[in-house]
Amino acid sequence: MAMTIAYEVGQNLYLNITNKCPCSCTFCIRKNADGAYGSDSLWLEHDPEIEEIIDALENMDYKKYNEVVFCGYGEPTERIDVLIETAKFIKENNGPKIRINTNGLSDLINGRPTAQLLEGLADIVSISLNAGTKEEYLKVTRPSFGDSSFEEMQKFAVECKKYVPEVVLTVVDVIGEDEVNAARKIAGDLGIKLRVRAYEA
Repeated sequence: MAMTIAYEVGQNLYLNITNKCPCSCTFCIRKNADGAYGSDSLWLEHDPEIEEIIDALENMDYKKYNEVVFCGYGEPTERIDVLIETAKFIKENNGPKIRINTNGLSDLINGRPTAQLLEGLADIVSISLNAGTKEEYLKVTRPSFGDSSFEEMQKFAVECKKYVPEVVLTVVDVIGEDEVNAARKIAGDLGIKLRVRAYEA
């Protein structure tokens, strides 16, 4: 069976470039299903090479979509170099806007600052804040990097503002009103828009 590298969600095309992720979020859709938004299974047999990703983009006629979104069953910045190479291909061929849905731990994953790599490539970076307090974030997100993750995620978000036109922090509505309000305060203090997403079961 062919791997699902690219899949359609409304007017956008999503790219599934890895299943690796340093988090084990309690609400992660991977715990309940093999796919999302009606897609086929998003579990990959292997991390696709750049050639496979470009083939998938072209097979889906990627230029007809509003956005190409790096978002699948893993954290796209786990493959930052492939992400950047793919984004360059899209931009160089007059493709649509590029959005990256991320947990914001790219600098920890890659052991170096990475926000500047997105300059001129990403139009939107959407970062999972997940909670309004560090204690709740660690409890819900369960990052492999431990205590520093909450601060590093926020630092990455602030850095992205220097290089990317639109940066958004997100939480899922199941965290409760108090946590959502606390998340709003964090986002406000950072000068970043907060989006409250409906949980997709």
